[in-house]
Amino acid sequence: MLNTIRKLMGRADQRRAPSIPSGERVYAVGDIHGRDDLFEHLIHTIEQDDAARGRAHTTVVLLGDLIDRGDDSAGVVARARQWGREREVEFIQGNHEEMLLVASKDAEAMRGFLKFGGLETILSYGIDKDTLLAADAEEMQRLMNEAIPQDDFDFLDSFKKMHRVGDYVFVHAGVRPDTPLEHQLGRDCRWIREPFLSHRGDFGAFVVHGHTITPEPDERGNRIGIDTGAFLHGTLTALGLQGTDRWFLTASDNAAGCSEAA
Repeated sequence: MLNTIRKLMGRADQRRAPSIPSGERVYAVGDIHGRDDLFEHLIHTIEQDDAARGRAHTTVVLLGDLIDRGDDSAGVVARARQWGREREVEFIQGNHEEMLLVASKDAEAMRGFLKFGGLETILSYGIDKDTLLAADAEEMQRLMNEAIPQDDFDFLDSFKKMHRVGDYVFVHAGVRPDTPLEHQLGRDCRWIREPFLSHRGDFGAFVVHGHTITPEPDERGNRIGIDTGAFLHGTLTALGLQGTDRWFLTASDNAAGCSEAA
């Protein structure tokens, strides 16, 4: 009996840290929300960091919510598309991309979209604010659909619900506990908070997500949240992963930097 207990305790102590496959490197970027200035700064920081770490097959994952709330969603979308032509970038769809796409087809959804930061997105495409606010829902929708290029709508609509590399899964909001990853609903991946945030069990992979704002990266035993409030706190965060190593890169209104995490 004593030997059995020792063996069980030994297994518990030897839990393997999540890892990225050999020869690969991943950078995950949290919610940008129209902060093109921070996004450009973080791109520069990631490119420098990637070059300094030596050769690897590097993938960048943007975790969604590129748009809304900040002043230059149009600029962020344009820069994200450009970066995707320059290197391997995976795009995850957030709830704010979903709201824009729904509002583009359903005028009844326009008011809710504007309330949650969509106004700033539409204005970034050059529409006059007074004209927009004076319009009814159908006219707002028409103005928005004329101002935003169809290529941008198609780009945002092409975003994935999740991306997996090694022991990690990358998703905008989270996943539903006790549901296999291959059966996760897109709506949960884009909107969920509870019961995901308080769950302490295994999700089937180590989850990297955004969506829920915290002043610093939210590191837990089964997940890391990296939405550090680009539009609210002025800090945009990226998580770097290689093997079992993790590190953070930031761009902020005050400074940019890199910190190591075990």
